[in-house]
Amino acid sequence: MQNFQDIMIVGGGAAGFFAAINAVEANPKLQITILEKSKDVLQKVKISGGGRCNLTHACFIPKELTKFYPRGEKELLGPFHRFCSGDTIDWFERHGVNTKVEADGRMFPASNTSQTIVDCLMGNAIKKGVKVLTQQKVEQILPPINAEDYWKIETETETFVAKQLLVATGSNPKVWEWLKKLGHQIVPPVPSLFTFNIKDERIEALPGVSIPNALVKIIGTKFQVQAPLLITHWGMSGPSILKLSALAARALHEMNYKFDIQINWLGGLDTESVKEQLQDCKVELAKKNISKSSPFNLPTRLWSSFLKAAEVGEEMRWADISKKSVNKLALELSASIYRADGKSTFKEEFVTAGGVDLKEIEFKTFCQ
Repeated sequence: MQNFQDIMIVGGGAAGFFAAINAVEANPKLQITILEKSKDVLQKVKISGGGRCNLTHACFIPKELTKFYPRGEKELLGPFHRFCSGDTIDWFERHGVNTKVEADGRMFPASNTSQTIVDCLMGNAIKKGVKVLTQQKVEQILPPINAEDYWKIETETETFVAKQLLVATGSNPKVWEWLKKLGHQIVPPVPSLFTFNIKDERIEALPGVSIPNALVKIIGTKFQVQAPLLITHWGMSGPSILKLSALAARALHEMNYKFDIQINWLGGLDTESVKEQLQDCKVELAKKNISKSSPFNLPTRLWSSFLKAAEVGEEMRWADISKKSVNKLALELSASIYRADGKSTFKEEFVTAGGVDLKEIEFKTFCQ
């Protein structure tokens, strides 16, 4: 039969290649083809992790790892007992990739470049006989009509036939339409893991400034995260913002991505405690220049921004700061408010919340 495959995989990303390699290693006789609509495969792998490709996280306890998944914690417990972070590390090392752990738990290839992962996945797939066809945009998927029939996958130029079909395309409106026609219930997908667009004079001159332990809350909701924060040219990013965007993905979509956040730049230190420390500085650092003696080990540029917002002159000594300015400065440090007006564009996002209803997935096999 022309263009017949045992397994046809739609989508030439990390998931598609990983599945293909594992399938052919389990049964070398399988004929497997990956179809990719673009001219290049593994494009998101190439740019992930800032071009370094963060493979996994150094969290090796399944129950702990599930807590990082706001909408799949219960469902993923079983799969993570079968294949967890340690198995991911072992898999890549068996396929020629040494890994390393960074201070925040993220794991990268030791080479520090995503090309290592691209070469690993592409090289192992080709070596084991997996066909990779690019510029094959799928137009239609037709399911088997009986137990003896096969899947039919129609692209712009060809029709393929397969015993088994794996859809590994990521979030795509056209894919959701295919799956609806196949009988699936689709939870409307919304963006997740995005940065916040914030224009505020307090941070406009601070791109690149990072804070190791900021507590960020979305005002009017229950959502908050304590983690590193990065100020960017367009607003704010870093683990705290990305985690918050994932937790509150649907809520932020409903707000049309216009909302207020409250930031405690000092982590868990409450406003009253900050005031007390500032008052202590008035005594202990009385003769020192306030702009050159931050008591909280903050980046100099950020500290200067807070002083300006609290109307404290940079040439002022600690002894001369007023009670009103102490209160303003304490609020800037522990509970400053910023208005977010939008997010990073859809094409820059790696993750969506939604898709096939989890109730329809058999999590032992990941089949319908």
